Amino acid sequence: MSSSTILDVSDVTLRFGGVTALEEVSFSVQPGELFAIIGPNGAGKTSIFNCINGVYKPEKGSISFEDKELIGKRPVNVARLGVGRTFQNLGLFMNLNLIDNLLLGRHLQMKTGFLSGALWWGRAKNEEIVNRQKIEIIIDLLELQPYRYQPVGLLPYGIQKRVELGRALAMEPRILLLDEPVAGMNLEETEDMARYILEINNQLKISILLVEHDMAMVMDIADCVMALDFGQTIVTGPPKEVQSDQRVVAAYLGEAS
Repeated sequence: MSSSTILDVSDVTLRFGGVTALEEVSFSVQPGELFAIIGPNGAGKTSIFNCINGVYKPEKGSISFEDKELIGKRPVNVARLGVGRTFQNLGLFMNLNLIDNLLLGRHLQMKTGFLSGALWWGRAKNEEIVNRQKIEIIIDLLELQPYRYQPVGLLPYGIQKRVELGRALAMEPRILLLDEPVAGMNLEETEDMARYILEINNQLKISILLVEHDMAMVMDIADCVMALDFGQTIVTGPPKEVQSDQRVVAAYLGEAS
C-alpha cells in the first residue's frame, strides 16, 4: 500500500453460492479524502462495506487499512483499528436518550472494568468525565443540543440519522464508512447532512468512504467517485467525469435500444 493511502482495496471478489456480488473490485482512499461509491440497487456497494469491516470474508483479494490487512478480522477488531461505520437501517436504541446513544459509541475507548464503572470512582470516574466531554463536542458539531435528554425514538427521522452519525464519530475513527446517510430525507435534511459530512471531513480530518444514491449530493461533495454495476467497477475518477460517463448513464437509466 502506498504511504499516501489510508485504505487500499485490491482485486476483491465476493460470491454467495453461484452469485458474484463483487468481482475484482479495486480502489484506494487517500488521507482526508471523501471517496464516494455509486451504483444501482444490487450493484455491490454495501457488500464492499461489509467486506471492509469484517462482516463478509471475500474469496479473493486484499483490504488494507493503514498497512494492516483487514480480511479475516472480526468487526470489533476492525473497529478498534479506527474504522467507523453507519448503516442504512438505523441501529439506535430508541428507548435511550441522545446522550446514552452517543456514549455507546465510546465503548471501545473504555478501559475500566464493570465493578469500578458501577462504583464510579477513581479511573472509572475520570474516564466517564472524558467520555462525556467528547460527546459534548459531537453534540455541538452536529447541532444536537435541543435533543440531548429526549428518547431517540421520539426524534424526527432526520435527527435520528444525525445521531447515528454522531455515534460513529464517538468511536474516534480515522476513516468513516457512511452507508446512505441521506436515504429517506427531504431536501433540507439532505443539505444539512451534506454540510455535517463536509465539516467532519474538513475540520476533523477524517477520511470518508460514502455510499449514496443522491447523485446531486455525491457530485457536490465527493473528491473522487467510483461507479459500480453488477459487482464490477465501471469507472473511477473526479465527479464530473464519472457523471458524464456514458457507461454510468446506461447503468442508471438503461441502454437505449
